[in-house]
Amino acid sequence: TFSHSGGPGGQNVNKVATKATLWFAVDASGSLTDQQKRLVHKNLASRINKEGLLYITSQEHRSQSQNRDATMERLVELMVAALTPRPRRKPTRIPRAQRAQRLDNKIRRSKVKRMRKPPDTSDL
Repeated sequence: TFSHSGGPGGQNVNKVATKATLWFAVDASGSLTDQQKRLVHKNLASRINKEGLLYITSQEHRSQSQNRDATMERLVELMVAALTPRPRRKPTRIPRAQRAQRLDNKIRRSKVKRMRKPPDTSDL
């Protein structure tokens, strides 16, 4: 769908509907398998409404055709990103020397801060 766009464009903004809105029915898509639909729903949940429609807009260009092309490109980018499997994180351990160095730095910093305080005169 197309609607009036904000931003630059002079009088053209008031006359021409250049903002492009693309609605993609994820659930009704025949090109996606059920597993792919679940992945798209999981990874693009903030962009999909309750009816299962993926919502993409573009108003960066002054012409309707350029905004239409921009929404199509964005759809492809989003689908590729949503369907690309994320690599599993390999659990790692922090080396013992690094832990010791961190604790030494904390102790050193604590001493610096302790030295900034005025001396305790309650014992006198």
